[in-house]
Amino acid sequence: MALIVQKYGGTSVGNPERIKNVAKRVAKFHAQGHQTVVVLSAMSGETNRLIALAKEISGSPSPRELDVVVSTGEQVTIGLLCMALEEVGVPARSYTGGQVRILTDSSFTKARILDIDGDNMRRDLDAGRVVVVAGFQGVDAEGNITTLGRGGSDTTGVALAAALKADECQIYTDVDGVYTTDPRIVPEARKLDTITFEEMLEMASLGSKVLQIRSVEFAGKYKVKLRVLSSFQEEGEGTLITVEEDKNMEQPIISGIAFNRDEAKLTVLGVPDKPGIAYQILGPVADANVDVDMIIQNVGHDGTTDFSFTVNRSDYDKTVKILQDVQAHVGAREIKGDRTMAKVSIVGVGMRSHPGVASRMFRTLAEEGINIQMISTSEIKISVAIDEKYLELAVRVLHRAFGLDQAAA
Repeated sequence: MALIVQKYGGTSVGNPERIKNVAKRVAKFHAQGHQTVVVLSAMSGETNRLIALAKEISGSPSPRELDVVVSTGEQVTIGLLCMALEEVGVPARSYTGGQVRILTDSSFTKARILDIDGDNMRRDLDAGRVVVVAGFQGVDAEGNITTLGRGGSDTTGVALAAALKADECQIYTDVDGVYTTDPRIVPEARKLDTITFEEMLEMASLGSKVLQIRSVEFAGKYKVKLRVLSSFQEEGEGTLITVEEDKNMEQPIISGIAFNRDEAKLTVLGVPDKPGIAYQILGPVADANVDVDMIIQNVGHDGTTDFSFTVNRSDYDKTVKILQDVQAHVGAREIKGDRTMAKVSIVGVGMRSHPGVASRMFRTLAEEGINIQMISTSEIKISVAIDEKYLELAVRVLHRAFGLDQAAA
């Protein structure tokens, strides 16, 4: 008998028939004697519909009120799943984030979890009930409804597993595991049996949409056993995300290719080259809760520097306004922007013991005439910013160049 947290994404609960199928799957675990906590997303498309409704009322809705609106999607699915479980003879109880008391900070639309009260859930589990929790949401210290950002149900699932010291957290989605890259772009992409938290963290941060990055951070921090599975297949082990690579096996150099279409580049030209200038530019950007990704600073012969960085495309207009406000303050000559960027990254712990990975990546892109505009590296990843129109070509040629289309030995 184990304590298992299962999270089901929007496509898994996309209509009443699929919700009934989830209920049957959960009922099997319950029948085997497992204590089961289920975390649900809203039905697929529902969050977008609710955001669109809000935008029809207001061009820039209050983040607090937007969270009140979009959090209702999960409230629908948890109630429906509990009804479906009761129909098949499984006692169940639903909880919103506030009812569990998933305590978050007050950063509306992208709140962070601070604490979880597991007492109510444990009482229900001990009484033989399945506990069904709304993903993606919590409450702040004042009782305001907050949401965790897109994909936040993954984070809810892992955080509950950590709080309850669950034996395993299973993330059910519309894919049957983590792949070497997106199979829609590269049909030869392979499912990975295992991947390290370190690699998965990079993949998630670089645009892989299988898991939200904060869920991987949580899982790695609290050593939560994490598995990605398909909710549409009865069989299969999915992909297990492990603490560290298997030392007894030859580690592939690269485990996967990640990418992100939603990049935008901003350049502040002709800034005086003096200490503190980077902070003067990026400080106000950070204060506006905008995440900065890749950064390049080029020093010219005339004592000025050009400062470039990338942000998510959705933050482009906001960041341009911030830079226009600081332009005179820092003495910049001009601000330029490009919202048609994309980022492609190769990820793998095997890089540590294989020199020449970067040169192979750059040569492969050069042979296809793909210009690299920015480069960022870490111990287990290399990312490049390129023109968005070359994104799919870059992913395909890199996947082939590093042998990811070949079955593991």
